[in-house]
Parts: sequence; C-alpha cells; structure tokens
Amino acid sequence: MRLRNIFYGIITLLMVFTFQSCANDSNDTIAKTARVQLKLVDAPGDYLEVNVEIIDIQYNSSEDGGGWKSFGTEADYPINVDLTELTAGNSLILADTIIASGMLQQIRLVLSDNNTLVIENEAGEAEEPVHLDTPSAQQSGLKLKLNETLEPGYSYTFILDWDVQKSIVKAGNSGKYNLKPVIRVNTEVNSGSVMGKVEGDLTDDEIENPLAIEGATVEIYNDPILEGDESIASTYTNANGEFKFEGLAAGNYMLEIKADGFVEYESESDIAVTIGAVNDVGTITLTITPIP
Repeated sequence: MRLRNIFYGIITLLMVFTFQSCANDSNDTIAKTARVQLKLVDAPGDYLEVNVEIIDIQYNSSEDGGGWKSFGTEADYPINVDLTELTAGNSLILADTIIASGMLQQIRLVLSDNNTLVIENEAGEAEEPVHLDTPSAQQSGLKLKLNETLEPGYSYTFILDWDVQKSIVKAGNSGKYNLKPVIRVNTEVNSGSVMGKVEGDLTDDEIENPLAIEGATVEIYNDPILEGDESIASTYTNANGEFKFEGLAAGNYMLEIKADGFVEYESESDIAVTIGAVNDVGTITLTITPIP
C-alpha cells in the first residue's frame, strides 16, 4: 500500500512538472514572437486589369540584407491578384504570420514572369492581355524598407499601397510595358485613414438621386500643396462613388478629385488624419463642366 502511494506521488509530480514545462514553453514562445500581417490596398491605374503573380514574400532583420526568410510556406504561393480591384477600401491579405520579435528591416516581394496588363482600345473594348516585363522583381525581388521594432506578443499590420499608375511604364513605341513597382508602406498602428464619396450635380432620371461618379481620380497631398508636389497617394472611386485611403501618417492633408465632364475639385480646408482613426469627409459633389 505504501509503495503504491509513493508510486502515485511520483506520477503526480511528473505530471505537474510536465504541465509547468509546457506552460513555460508557451510563455517563452509568446515572449519571443510577434504577429505580422501584410495588407495590400488601393492600387489605382488607367487600365482594365493589372494581373500580377507573387511567388514569394520574404523578410529579414539584417541591415546588410542577409538572412531572408519566407512568410508562410510554399503552399501559400503563388498569390494572384488584379491590382485594379483594390479600390475604395478593398484589400488583400498577403501574409499573416508569427515571426521572431525584434528588428524587422525589410520585406521583399518576388514576382513570377506571369504578369499581364489589359488596356482599353479607342472603341472602348478590352484588348488582348499584354505581357508585363518585371526583371527587377523577378531576380532579387522588390525590396521595401520597414525598420520596425516588433515588440514580443504584439500584432503589426503593414499596409502596402501599390500605385499602379506610377508603376507601369510603356517602352517607347514597341507596344511593350514594364512593371516597375511603386509601393508606399506604413504601419496600421502608426497611421490613420480618410474615406468619402463623390457625386455629380446631376441626377439619374430613374432613381432621381444624385449620380455617384465611378472611376473619378482622387489624390491626397500634404497640406499645403506646393508647386511641383506629388500626391502622397491616389485611388479611384468604385461603382458607388466611394474612396478610401489607408496607412496615412498623422497630419493635415488636401484632396484633389478629377472626373471627365466635371470641374476639378480641391478641398478648401485641412483634412486631419489621426492615428488609429478614420476621417469620413462625407459626400463631395462635383460641378458639371459648363458648355461654352
């Protein structure tokens, strides 16, 4: 009887040690890792489709660019996306992974050679897809600097705003196009958003409501706008006339909106962006261009 009690006691102690060890391992894991999410957002461009194939997304913590590691596994790739669909707040999660905490220096997107462009001809019809040459993004990958310190146990969302209009370059009169990606990166925890809606000062006879303007170009600038300034980001309105900018640093901004048949709009007052908040500027009504 005494031996049996001793045996049960030993078993109990072993179970306690095992549970404690598992708990400690779990705590150690949390203490040494952070969650990283990569979100691809607003990507305007005067094209019907811009189809890219991402075959790997990597990161490193080294200043000299060594030690690249992949987000996720081989099963997570390729990622195929039509960049023109990412407007008015639509986004695509490229990666959502637990990685080691500490300094995150860079990420890079590696593209395949399977990238195409669809444009509209003079008759308003879609032409056959055109191949997009992407030499730099295929060989060493498209590198983006982050220089963000990941605190253990925290989650980070990096917003990648791919500007299609600035990324596609026509190669002279050859009929060929090159893809030279222009991507703005910000951290969601350190940024804010601006959203709104664009309508025209005319009505649809059937619905008798102000007509939402689809495809209007919306650009956001640092305030004040100085001569020669380039926009911080740009996007197109969707079928409901809606637009949204994400990943903006805190500060004051101005909006410019252009749409065929309407007078160009420029906001008259500052549009304030605060960290972690969405500034809804409401409905902006464009005036129809006067007929001479």
